[in-house]
Parts: sequence; structure tokens; C-alpha cells
Amino acid sequence: MLELEQRMSAAVAAAGLADGFAHLLRLRASQINKCAYCVRMHARDALACGESADRLALVAAWEEAGCFDARERAALALVEAITLVAADQVPDAVYAQAVAVLSGEEIAAVEWLAVVINAWNRIAIAGRTVEP
Repeated sequence: MLELEQRMSAAVAAAGLADGFAHLLRLRASQINKCAYCVRMHARDALACGESADRLALVAAWEEAGCFDARERAALALVEAITLVAADQVPDAVYAQAVAVLSGEEIAAVEWLAVVINAWNRIAIAGRTVEP
């Protein structure tokens, strides 16, 4: 898992996604999965990377919040769709939105980020990991 995390982080950096925003993406998946350990960790990490308290507070309601641009909204939608893939396939509209504003490299990085954070969430939840 650590090697997968490192490779995903390198892909996220190569795609030019800001570290703070990448933590907001991880945070959003962790909120959906109800992983308290990862929610706290990525909230703290996002703040440490310069994300604002407002964006941190509004990530759970990003669709209604005006502080996320089109590219960030597409990335958040993609992370949510991948996190909820068991309930439904990733909708065509979500991919269309992503393709319209994100590069192929950015889409791949966001997809890998979603896969990896979902794996970490399941490890933390299954292992009954307590909040840091």
C-alpha cells in the first residue's frame, strides 16, 4: 500500500494537482466512507498545505459552494463517483465533465487518488483504527 501511495502521489504531482486540493479529494472520499481516522488526517494535511478553513468546511457541500472552480468540481465529482461505484457505475456525465476541463493526466491522477484513498479507508475501518 505504501508503494501504491507513493506512485499515486507522484502521479498527482506530475499532473499538477495542488497538494492541498489533493488532500481535499482524499477528505471527500473519506467523508463518504465515514473513515474518521482519514477524515481527521486529511483535514489537517489540507490545512497544513495551505487550504483555507472555508474550503475545508465546504468540501462536503462542494456542489453548492462557490469556492471550487470548474476543474476542482470535475475532480470532486469524479472522486465521489468512484467512491460510490458500488451503488452505480461512474456516470457518463461525470466523465464528460472531467474530459471537458481536465487533461488525461489529471483524470488518471484523480482516478488513482480515489482508488488509493478508498483502499486506505477500508484498511483503517476494517482495522478499527482510532483517530490520530
